[in-house]
Amino acid sequence: MDRKISILFMPDDIACTEEKTPLMLQSVLFCPILTWMCLELAGLGVERLFIVSDVKAHEQMRPYVPAGMDVTFVDGANHARELLSLLENEQGEAIVVNGVVLPVGVFSGGAVYRAPTQACCDVLREQGAFAAFPKGVEIMKGFLPVGDGEELRATQAMCRQKILEKHLSRDVIVMDPNTTYIDPRVKIGAGTTILPGTILRGETVIGENCMIGPNAMVNACTVGDETTINASQTNESRIGSHTTVGPFAYVRPGSTIGDHVRVGDFVEIKNSVIGNGTKISHLTYIGDSDVGERINFGCGTVTTNYDGFKKYRCTIEDDAFIGCNTNLIAPVTVGKGSYIAAGSTITDDVPEDALAVARSKQTNKERWAARRRKLFGE
Repeated sequence: MDRKISILFMPDDIACTEEKTPLMLQSVLFCPILTWMCLELAGLGVERLFIVSDVKAHEQMRPYVPAGMDVTFVDGANHARELLSLLENEQGEAIVVNGVVLPVGVFSGGAVYRAPTQACCDVLREQGAFAAFPKGVEIMKGFLPVGDGEELRATQAMCRQKILEKHLSRDVIVMDPNTTYIDPRVKIGAGTTILPGTILRGETVIGENCMIGPNAMVNACTVGDETTINASQTNESRIGSHTTVGPFAYVRPGSTIGDHVRVGDFVEIKNSVIGNGTKISHLTYIGDSDVGERINFGCGTVTTNYDGFKKYRCTIEDDAFIGCNTNLIAPVTVGKGSYIAAGSTITDDVPEDALAVARSKQTNKERWAARRRKLFGE
Protein backbone atom coordinates (compact mmCIF):
# COMPACT_ATOMS: atom_id res chain seq x y z
CA MET A 1 0.00 0.00 0.00
CA ASP A 2 1.18 3.52 -0.80
CA ARG A 3 0.88 5.24 2.58
CA LYS A 4 3.02 6.96 5.17
CA ILE A 5 4.18 4.86 8.10
CA SER A 6 6.50 5.44 11.05
CA ILE A 7 8.87 3.16 12.96
CA LEU A 8 9.74 4.14 16.53
CA PHE A 9 12.75 2.50 18.17
CA MET A 10 12.38 2.64 21.93
CA PRO A 11 15.47 3.09 24.16
CA ASP A 12 16.81 0.20 26.20
CA ASP A 13 15.31 1.44 29.49
CA ILE A 14 11.72 1.24 28.24
CA ALA A 15 11.10 -1.97 30.22
CA CYS A 16 12.27 -0.55 33.57
CA THR A 17 10.55 -1.62 36.76
CA GLU A 18 7.69 0.30 38.37
CA GLU A 19 10.20 1.99 40.70
CA LYS A 20 11.56 4.05 37.81
CA THR A 21 9.50 5.45 34.95
CA PRO A 22 11.30 5.07 31.60
CA LEU A 23 12.33 8.36 30.01
CA MET A 24 10.06 7.76 27.00
CA LEU A 25 7.05 7.60 29.33
CA GLN A 26 7.92 10.61 31.47
CA SER A 27 5.77 13.69 31.00
CA VAL A 28 6.33 17.12 29.56
CA LEU A 29 3.40 19.47 30.24
CA PHE A 30 1.33 16.59 31.65
CA CYS A 31 1.81 14.49 28.49
CA PRO A 32 4.20 11.48 28.14
CA ILE A 33 6.89 11.85 25.49
CA LEU A 34 5.59 8.78 23.64
CA THR A 35 2.17 10.46 23.33
CA TRP A 36 3.83 13.69 22.14
CA MET A 37 5.56 11.74 19.37
CA CYS A 38 2.44 9.87 18.32
CA LEU A 39 0.47 13.12 18.07
CA GLU A 40 3.24 14.77 16.03
CA LEU A 41 3.52 11.83 13.65
CA ALA A 42 -0.25 11.74 13.16
CA GLY A 43 -0.08 15.44 12.29
CA LEU A 44 2.57 14.63 9.66
CA GLY A 45 0.16 12.24 7.96
CA VAL A 46 1.41 8.95 9.41
CA GLU A 47 -1.28 6.31 8.98
CA ARG A 48 0.38 3.34 10.64
CA LEU A 49 2.82 3.15 13.53
CA PHE A 50 5.32 0.41 14.39
CA ILE A 51 6.89 0.55 17.88
CA VAL A 52 10.04 -1.54 18.33
CA SER A 53 10.95 -2.44 21.93
CA ASP A 54 11.54 -5.16 24.47
CA VAL A 55 8.38 -7.30 24.46
CA LYS A 56 8.04 -6.82 28.23
CA ALA A 57 7.30 -3.15 27.61
CA HIS A 58 4.55 -3.55 25.00
CA GLU A 59 1.62 -3.52 27.40
CA GLN A 60 3.30 -0.80 29.45
CA MET A 61 3.34 1.50 26.43
CA ARG A 62 -0.08 0.72 24.97
CA PRO A 63 -2.07 3.20 27.15
CA TYR A 64 0.16 6.06 25.95
CA VAL A 65 -0.72 5.64 22.26
CA PRO A 66 -3.66 7.91 21.31
CA ALA A 67 -6.97 6.10 20.87
CA GLY A 68 -7.77 5.14 17.29
CA MET A 69 -4.17 5.13 16.10
CA ASP A 70 -3.16 2.06 14.03
CA VAL A 71 -0.19 0.72 16.03
CA THR A 72 1.76 -2.55 15.88
CA PHE A 73 4.28 -3.50 18.57
CA VAL A 74 7.42 -5.27 17.35
CA ASP A 75 9.87 -7.42 19.35
CA GLY A 76 13.16 -5.51 19.54
CA ALA A 77 15.23 -8.72 19.59
CA ASN A 78 13.70 -9.89 16.27
CA HIS A 79 12.70 -6.60 14.75
CA ALA A 80 14.42 -7.07 11.35
CA ARG A 81 12.52 -10.27 10.58
CA GLU A 82 9.20 -8.99 11.96
CA LEU A 83 9.40 -5.62 10.21
CA LEU A 84 10.30 -7.19 6.86
CA SER A 85 7.22 -9.38 7.14
CA LEU A 86 4.99 -6.45 8.12
CA LEU A 87 6.35 -4.00 5.54
CA GLU A 88 6.56 -6.25 2.49
CA ASN A 89 3.47 -4.67 0.89
CA GLU A 90 4.12 -1.06 1.97
CA GLN A 91 5.12 1.19 -0.94
CA GLY A 92 4.96 4.64 0.63
CA GLU A 93 7.27 6.60 2.88
CA ALA A 94 8.59 5.69 6.33
CA ILE A 95 9.57 8.09 9.14
CA VAL A 96 12.12 6.42 11.42
CA VAL A 97 12.55 7.67 14.99
CA ASN A 98 15.53 6.50 17.02
CA GLY A 99 15.15 6.89 20.77
CA VAL A 100 13.64 9.68 22.83
CA VAL A 101 12.88 12.85 20.87
CA LEU A 102 10.53 15.79 21.29
CA PRO A 103 8.99 17.76 18.39
CA VAL A 104 10.17 21.22 19.40
CA GLY A 105 11.53 22.79 16.23
CA VAL A 106 15.26 22.09 16.25
CA PHE A 107 17.60 19.91 14.19
CA SER A 108 17.36 16.21 15.07
CA GLY A 109 20.95 15.27 14.25
CA GLY A 110 19.78 12.21 12.37
CA ALA A 111 17.62 10.81 15.18
CA VAL A 112 14.56 11.27 12.91
CA TYR A 113 14.62 10.72 9.17
CA ARG A 114 12.34 9.80 6.28
CA ALA A 115 12.96 7.42 3.38
CA PRO A 116 11.03 5.17 0.99
CA THR A 117 9.68 2.22 2.93
CA GLN A 118 11.22 -0.36 0.61
CA ALA A 119 14.63 1.35 0.95
CA CYS A 120 14.28 0.82 4.70
CA CYS A 121 13.52 -2.84 4.04
CA ASP A 122 16.69 -3.11 1.94
CA VAL A 123 18.75 -1.96 4.93
CA LEU A 124 17.05 -4.54 7.15
CA ARG A 125 17.84 -7.32 4.67
CA GLU A 126 21.45 -6.26 4.23
CA GLN A 127 22.33 -5.25 7.80
CA GLY A 128 19.88 -7.21 9.94
CA ALA A 129 19.05 -3.90 11.69
CA PHE A 130 18.85 -0.18 10.95
CA ALA A 131 22.65 0.07 10.98
CA ALA A 132 22.85 2.47 8.01
CA PHE A 133 20.75 5.18 6.40
CA PRO A 134 18.51 3.93 3.55
CA LYS A 135 18.86 5.23 0.03
CA GLY A 136 16.93 8.44 -0.55
CA VAL A 137 17.07 9.37 3.15
CA GLU A 138 16.12 12.88 4.32
CA ILE A 139 17.13 13.98 7.82
CA MET A 140 14.10 15.64 9.39
CA LYS A 141 14.24 18.91 11.27
CA GLY A 142 11.96 19.94 14.08
CA PHE A 143 12.95 17.29 16.63
CA LEU A 144 15.14 17.37 19.73
CA PRO A 145 16.82 14.20 21.06
CA VAL A 146 16.53 13.87 24.86
CA GLY A 147 19.06 11.77 26.76
CA ASP A 148 18.15 12.07 30.44
CA GLY A 149 15.89 13.74 32.98
CA GLU A 150 17.95 16.91 33.11
CA GLU A 151 17.69 17.40 29.35
CA LEU A 152 14.00 16.62 29.56
CA ARG A 153 13.43 19.36 32.14
CA ALA A 154 15.31 21.79 29.94
CA THR A 155 12.78 21.24 27.12
CA GLN A 156 9.79 22.59 29.08
CA ALA A 157 10.07 26.16 27.82
CA MET A 158 10.42 25.07 24.17
CA CYS A 159 7.46 22.74 24.46
CA ARG A 160 5.29 25.45 26.02
CA GLN A 161 6.21 27.85 23.25
CA LYS A 162 5.39 25.32 20.53
CA ILE A 163 1.95 24.67 21.97
CA LEU A 164 1.17 28.35 22.48
CA GLU A 165 2.20 29.22 18.94
CA LYS A 166 -0.11 26.52 17.58
CA HIS A 167 -3.12 27.92 19.43
CA LEU A 168 -2.28 31.55 18.73
CA SER A 169 -2.15 30.75 15.02
CA ARG A 170 -5.74 29.48 15.32
CA ASP A 171 -7.11 32.75 16.76
CA VAL A 172 -6.98 31.70 20.41
CA ILE A 173 -6.17 34.61 22.74
CA VAL A 174 -3.62 33.86 25.48
CA MET A 175 -3.35 36.88 27.77
CA ASP A 176 -0.15 35.84 29.59
CA PRO A 177 1.87 32.97 28.07
CA ASN A 178 4.21 32.98 31.08
CA THR A 179 1.45 31.81 33.42
CA THR A 180 -0.42 29.49 31.06
CA TYR A 181 0.21 25.73 30.78
CA ILE A 182 -1.42 23.74 27.98
CA ASP A 183 -1.12 19.99 27.34
CA PRO A 184 -0.37 19.12 23.66
CA ARG A 185 -3.55 17.02 23.54
CA VAL A 186 -5.78 20.05 24.19
CA LYS A 187 -7.96 21.51 21.41
CA ILE A 188 -9.25 25.09 21.66
CA GLY A 189 -11.77 26.82 19.42
CA ALA A 190 -11.21 30.17 17.72
CA GLY A 191 -12.04 33.29 19.70
CA THR A 192 -11.54 31.66 23.09
CA THR A 193 -9.58 33.69 25.64
CA ILE A 194 -7.21 32.02 28.10
CA LEU A 195 -6.61 34.21 31.15
CA PRO A 196 -3.52 34.11 33.44
CA GLY A 197 -2.98 31.15 35.75
CA THR A 198 -4.86 28.66 33.57
CA ILE A 199 -3.86 24.98 33.27
CA LEU A 200 -5.42 22.87 30.50
CA ARG A 201 -4.70 19.14 30.71
CA GLY A 202 -5.42 15.81 29.07
CA GLU A 203 -7.90 15.19 26.26
CA THR A 204 -9.60 18.54 26.77
CA VAL A 205 -11.69 20.13 24.01
CA ILE A 206 -12.81 23.74 24.46
CA GLY A 207 -15.29 25.37 22.10
CA GLU A 208 -15.27 28.78 20.45
CA ASN A 209 -15.50 32.17 22.16
CA CYS A 210 -15.07 30.80 25.66
CA MET A 211 -13.42 32.56 28.61
CA ILE A 212 -11.18 30.26 30.67
CA GLY A 213 -9.55 31.61 33.83
CA PRO A 214 -8.07 33.34 35.59
CA ASN A 215 -6.65 30.59 37.79
CA ALA A 216 -8.65 27.74 36.29
CA MET A 217 -7.72 24.09 35.73
CA VAL A 218 -9.59 22.08 33.11
CA ASN A 219 -8.60 18.42 33.02
CA ALA A 220 -9.89 16.00 30.36
CA CYS A 221 -13.13 17.92 29.81
CA THR A 222 -15.27 18.82 26.81
CA VAL A 223 -16.51 22.41 26.98
CA GLY A 224 -19.10 23.94 24.64
CA ASP A 225 -19.10 27.33 22.94
CA GLU A 226 -19.29 30.67 24.78
CA THR A 227 -18.80 29.12 28.21
CA THR A 228 -16.91 30.70 31.11
CA ILE A 229 -14.82 28.80 33.66
CA ASN A 230 -13.58 31.28 36.26
CA ALA A 231 -11.09 30.37 39.02
CA SER A 232 -12.42 26.81 39.21
CA GLN A 233 -11.38 23.19 38.69
CA THR A 234 -13.18 20.83 36.32
CA ASN A 235 -12.22 17.21 35.81
CA GLU A 236 -13.21 14.47 33.33
CA SER A 237 -16.63 15.94 32.64
CA ARG A 238 -18.75 17.55 29.90
CA ILE A 239 -19.80 21.18 30.18
CA GLY A 240 -22.27 22.68 27.73
CA SER A 241 -22.49 25.96 25.84
CA HIS A 242 -23.37 29.40 27.28
CA THR A 243 -22.68 28.04 30.76
CA THR A 244 -20.77 29.69 33.61
CA VAL A 245 -18.68 27.82 36.17
CA GLY A 246 -17.20 29.60 39.17
CA PRO A 247 -15.59 31.36 40.74
CA PHE A 248 -14.32 28.71 43.15
CA ALA A 249 -16.39 25.82 41.83
CA TYR A 250 -15.25 22.19 41.73
CA VAL A 251 -16.55 19.80 39.06
CA ARG A 252 -15.48 16.24 39.80
CA PRO A 253 -15.23 13.33 37.32
CA GLY A 254 -18.26 11.82 35.65
CA SER A 255 -20.41 14.95 35.51
CA THR A 256 -22.44 16.31 32.59
CA ILE A 257 -23.49 19.95 32.80
CA GLY A 258 -25.91 21.26 30.18
CA ASP A 259 -26.33 24.54 28.29
CA HIS A 260 -27.17 27.88 29.91
CA VAL A 261 -26.34 26.49 33.36
CA ARG A 262 -25.04 28.56 36.26
CA VAL A 263 -22.58 26.81 38.60
CA GLY A 264 -21.59 29.50 41.07
CA ASP A 265 -19.15 30.04 43.89
CA PHE A 266 -18.30 27.22 46.29
CA VAL A 267 -20.40 24.70 44.40
CA GLU A 268 -19.21 21.10 44.07
CA ILE A 269 -20.66 18.69 41.51
CA LYS A 270 -19.71 15.02 41.45
CA ASN A 271 -20.86 12.24 39.10
CA SER A 272 -24.08 14.08 38.29
CA VAL A 273 -26.15 15.23 35.32
CA ILE A 274 -27.27 18.87 35.38
CA GLY A 275 -29.99 19.80 32.86
CA ASN A 276 -30.17 22.90 30.67
CA GLY A 277 -31.02 26.21 32.30
CA THR A 278 -30.49 25.03 35.87
CA LYS A 279 -29.01 27.47 38.40
CA ILE A 280 -26.77 26.36 41.27
CA SER A 281 -25.57 29.73 42.41
CA HIS A 282 -23.61 29.15 45.62
CA LEU A 283 -22.58 26.95 48.54
CA THR A 284 -24.10 23.71 47.28
CA TYR A 285 -23.02 20.09 46.92
CA ILE A 286 -24.62 17.88 44.27
CA GLY A 287 -23.31 14.33 44.21
CA ASP A 288 -24.60 11.23 42.40
CA SER A 289 -27.69 13.06 41.19
CA ASP A 290 -29.82 13.33 38.06
CA VAL A 291 -30.95 16.94 37.85
CA GLY A 292 -33.44 18.16 35.27
CA GLU A 293 -33.87 21.48 33.47
CA ARG A 294 -34.63 24.97 34.81
CA ILE A 295 -34.16 23.99 38.45
CA ASN A 296 -33.21 26.61 41.02
CA PHE A 297 -31.02 25.49 43.92
CA GLY A 298 -31.03 27.74 46.96
CA CYS A 299 -27.85 28.46 48.90
CA GLY A 300 -26.63 25.62 51.10
CA THR A 301 -28.39 22.70 49.40
CA VAL A 302 -26.79 19.29 49.95
CA THR A 303 -27.54 15.93 48.38
CA THR A 304 -26.58 13.50 51.13
CA ASN A 305 -25.60 10.61 48.90
CA TYR A 306 -23.43 8.48 51.22
CA ASP A 307 -24.46 6.52 54.32
CA GLY A 308 -20.95 5.40 55.23
CA PHE A 309 -21.19 2.20 53.21
CA LYS A 310 -22.95 2.85 49.88
CA LYS A 311 -23.65 5.72 47.51
CA TYR A 312 -27.23 6.55 46.48
CA ARG A 313 -28.66 8.82 43.76
CA CYS A 314 -31.13 11.69 43.91
CA THR A 315 -33.49 12.56 41.06
CA ILE A 316 -34.70 16.14 40.75
CA GLU A 317 -37.16 16.70 37.91
CA ASP A 318 -37.66 19.74 35.66
CA ASP A 319 -38.70 23.14 37.06
CA ALA A 320 -38.36 22.18 40.72
CA PHE A 321 -37.45 24.89 43.23
CA ILE A 322 -35.10 23.88 46.04
CA GLY A 323 -35.10 26.28 48.99
CA CYS A 324 -31.99 27.33 50.90
CA ASN A 325 -30.40 24.92 53.39
CA THR A 326 -32.19 21.86 52.04
CA ASN A 327 -30.87 18.36 52.65
CA LEU A 328 -31.96 15.70 50.14
CA ILE A 329 -31.42 12.31 51.74
CA ALA A 330 -30.76 9.91 48.84
CA PRO A 331 -32.32 7.93 47.35
CA VAL A 332 -35.14 10.42 46.88
CA THR A 333 -37.07 11.91 43.93
CA VAL A 334 -38.24 15.51 43.78
CA GLY A 335 -41.13 15.75 41.33
CA LYS A 336 -41.52 18.12 38.40
CA GLY A 337 -42.50 21.68 39.32
CA SER A 338 -42.45 21.03 43.05
CA TYR A 339 -41.24 23.38 45.78
CA ILE A 340 -39.14 22.57 48.84
CA ALA A 341 -39.32 25.00 51.72
CA ALA A 342 -36.05 26.45 52.99
CA GLY A 343 -34.45 24.56 55.84
CA SER A 344 -36.09 21.22 54.99
CA THR A 345 -34.58 17.76 55.27
CA ILE A 346 -36.26 15.62 52.63
CA THR A 347 -36.36 11.87 53.29
CA ASP A 348 -39.38 10.90 51.16
CA ASP A 349 -40.28 11.49 47.52
CA VAL A 350 -41.92 14.83 46.71
CA PRO A 351 -44.88 14.60 44.28
CA GLU A 352 -45.12 16.72 41.15
CA ASP A 353 -46.20 20.35 41.80
CA ALA A 354 -46.28 19.79 45.58
CA LEU A 355 -44.83 21.90 48.40
CA ALA A 356 -42.62 19.94 50.78
CA VAL A 357 -41.98 21.32 54.27
CA ALA A 358 -39.80 19.17 56.49
CA ARG A 359 -38.75 21.20 59.52
CA SER A 360 -39.91 21.39 63.12
CA LYS A 361 -42.43 24.03 64.15
CA GLN A 362 -40.89 27.22 65.54
CA THR A 363 -41.39 27.83 69.25
CA ASN A 364 -40.72 31.24 70.86
CA LYS A 365 -40.10 31.36 74.65
CA GLU A 366 -40.92 34.88 75.77
CA ARG A 367 -38.29 36.73 77.88
CA TRP A 368 -35.99 33.63 77.94
CA ALA A 369 -32.93 35.61 76.79
CA ALA A 370 -33.46 38.36 79.39
CA ARG A 371 -33.76 35.81 82.19
CA ARG A 372 -30.57 34.11 81.03
CA ARG A 373 -28.60 37.38 81.07
CA LYS A 374 -29.85 38.15 84.56
CA LEU A 375 -29.01 34.66 85.81
CA PHE A 376 -25.42 34.81 84.58
CA GLY A 377 -24.90 38.50 85.27
CA GLU A 378 -24.33 39.50 81.68
